[in-house]
Amino acid sequence: MKRDRSIARSLILTLTSMMVVFWLLAIGLSFRVMQHEFDEIFDSAQQETTQRLLALIVDDMDQRDALEPHGIAMLETAADREYLTFQVRDAHGKVVLRSNDAPAEPFPAPLATGFKDSETARIYTESTPDGRLFLQVADRFKNRREAVRESAVTLLIPLAVLVPSSILVIWLVVSRSLKPLDALRQDIGTKDGGNLAELETRDLPKELRPIARSVNLLLARLRSALEAEREFTANSAHELRTPIAGALAQTQRLAEELPPGPTLTRARQVETSLINLGRLAEKLLQLARAEAGIGGSATAADLRNVLDMIVTDFERDRRSSGRLHYSVADGASLTRSADMDAFGIVMRNLIENALVHGDPDLPVRISLEQDGVIRVINGGAVVREMDMATLKKRFRRGQTNASGSGLGLAIADRIISQMSGTLDLLSPASGEASGFEARIRLPA
Repeated sequence: MKRDRSIARSLILTLTSMMVVFWLLAIGLSFRVMQHEFDEIFDSAQQETTQRLLALIVDDMDQRDALEPHGIAMLETAADREYLTFQVRDAHGKVVLRSNDAPAEPFPAPLATGFKDSETARIYTESTPDGRLFLQVADRFKNRREAVRESAVTLLIPLAVLVPSSILVIWLVVSRSLKPLDALRQDIGTKDGGNLAELETRDLPKELRPIARSVNLLLARLRSALEAEREFTANSAHELRTPIAGALAQTQRLAEELPPGPTLTRARQVETSLINLGRLAEKLLQLARAEAGIGGSATAADLRNVLDMIVTDFERDRRSSGRLHYSVADGASLTRSADMDAFGIVMRNLIENALVHGDPDLPVRISLEQDGVIRVINGGAVVREMDMATLKKRFRRGQTNASGSGLGLAIADRIISQMSGTLDLLSPASGEASGFEARIRLPA
């Protein structure tokens, strides 16, 4: 699964990586400079040590007449490890004196004043003024590398503490810097058809204010468009109710006066059309109210009384009498922060949808469960999956010959979302092989 790109994570990784890389480059450069400087220091110390040691050895050998042409003397020292080893050689290259760690074989360096590198050491040669003796002092490369390596490790140790500390500091700084951006994102995310209030720009950084102003302009245009649509829908539906009711009354009276025949049949057809038109006008009024955001409420209300009243109204209606089976679980509660009138619109639409589109020979079951879930189930064939995906949209209907406007489920879904609830549509109904179920969950 592809991970969502995060600005904060990218900044933290980039800044930390760059800091570590720069630190390592600085250590590498310091290592090279330090190695060069150490070589100069070691060379200077080695040269100075050779010159002083040569004077001491010559004086000592002259006083004790310790020079033995046919043997090699060894200078005993108390040190377990000698960083500098030396050999005293005569003009013929023979070793006449050496330190503990110095080899018996002559150093691989010519008898000439100056430095010479062997495979394992750097050798400095110094001679007496008369050229009779030569002192060669060797400084092992291993000793020099160890000194440089220990210095480099000393520079690297703080990096182990610096990297996690830097990640924490960078994370805190980046999180604090991006907090206004996250707040703006969350504020924009709350905007929908029921919340089109302007974004607050007073506390935003100057870099984000142009974005907020652009969003506010867009929200203003959207508000104007939605308000015009709602006003037109509500006004149109409201203005149509009176003439439709008048035309329906005149048509029903005309039908009562006409004798049986083709004219009466056409009058009954006009009556049916006017009834459907009146229902459509009523749905448009409900849609306009739903789009105006009537679902939410700051106070809690007992919606069970509303549900009981609506079910009773349908049971009294001769068209649906005997088809409803209503059940309430023991201890079920339906106290929710929702508008009672809006909840009534939802339940009327769901029950009407079940009565109109369900099998007329099968009952419509309405149940209130213990956890507050409301289920409206009607019998009938299974609704196709491709139709289920569009049933909540306006003017969308499944494969049915029943009358209807295709607005009932859209209105119910819109209002329930304003109540922060969910409307789930299932076909077949849960636990059954057929039928259709509308399930409402409202947060307690």
